[in-house]
Amino acid sequence: MEEFQSTNEHLTQGTPQTKEQLLQNLAQQTPLTAPNHGPLVSRQSSVTPGLRYRNLGKSGLRVSNVGLGTWVTFGSGVKEEQAEEVIQLAYDSGINVFDLSEAYSGVRAEMELGRILQRRGWKRSSYIVSTKIYWNTKSDERGLSRKHVIESVRASLARLQLGYIDVVIVYKADPMCPMEEVVRAMNHVISHGWAMYWGTARWTPVEIMEAYTNCRQFNCVTPISEQSEYHMFCREKTELYMPELYNKIGVGLMAWSPLTMGLVSGKLDDGGLPLISRSSIKNKYSSYSWTEDETQSSNKEGYAWLKERLQPEETKRQHEKLREISQMADKLGCTVSQLAIAWCLKNESVQCLLLGATSVEQLYESIQSLQLVPKLNTNTMNELERILDNKPIRPPMVSTLALR
Repeated sequence: MEEFQSTNEHLTQGTPQTKEQLLQNLAQQTPLTAPNHGPLVSRQSSVTPGLRYRNLGKSGLRVSNVGLGTWVTFGSGVKEEQAEEVIQLAYDSGINVFDLSEAYSGVRAEMELGRILQRRGWKRSSYIVSTKIYWNTKSDERGLSRKHVIESVRASLARLQLGYIDVVIVYKADPMCPMEEVVRAMNHVISHGWAMYWGTARWTPVEIMEAYTNCRQFNCVTPISEQSEYHMFCREKTELYMPELYNKIGVGLMAWSPLTMGLVSGKLDDGGLPLISRSSIKNKYSSYSWTEDETQSSNKEGYAWLKERLQPEETKRQHEKLREISQMADKLGCTVSQLAIAWCLKNESVQCLLLGATSVEQLYESIQSLQLVPKLNTNTMNELERILDNKPIRPPMVSTLALR
């Protein structure tokens, strides 16, 4: 897939800014208001080294190879002023993707981002907003019925104060709702101009293929992306099945949780949690959806609730692997977090990697991972594979003739 450095109309080549320059610009920027037109603020001309723009799936939508996931940016304990600084830094750094979900922080994320976008007055074509249609079995808004899909999209538009949403993500498939109804509802949303594209999150390859088949059968708009968990200890879906879906039906990949929802600390001895694989969760089926109750409890009690679910044996093994990875990070002159992000970006199937940040310092540190990607040569990647020892392998095909 073709990659290119900022050829978008809102970006021009310039000298990369240092952390101090970026923070200074942030402090100096005050929106200039014009009557009936809102704030007038132009985008910074500098481009972050290593930032690239790629087509999302086989659509014409070009996204930055890193985006801002707002699960923690608009989370509990983060003031709106602080969140706005993070959004501003992301935008000034060339990031054009802002991912939202009411599953993360309720409706607050959409409302605050909408207010920030209105104050900043950025050109609408210069950024991409993706938000999710969220549902769970405990809420009154059950399933992916046509009613819930349309009501959710229109409510998101009102909270965001936008004329349209760039990408509407359907969060989790609904086994109780016919797939035809789901794809027809998404086609209705797009045909009315409320959204430009739609995608999925946490769908299985089988569910994605079913949606694509229904779209072709009923002449509906097909999904362009899948949001999937991807990090050093969660690799199978991203590395084995997503490239196949891209080549066959054009579904791209937006990866999330490169640091397992921010649970990796720069130091392994300061109480930070290791990267967490799905199998280390005791009750993986109940926690797989990360329901609102779990998300809210994580905001109130830190991550103590998650520590209780980790299996000690696997936690110990991952600590040992992370210690070796930490030694590699020291040799490369970076943090473990930066190495984890760069490792994800090394996978060409990842068209947009969603990063989380609660402060401008944290986001700046994560963005610097882009410059580390070229340093991950074949020898370094092979050494990481040796440490991880978890490269996914597709199971061999079983011939029915061999069973006779």
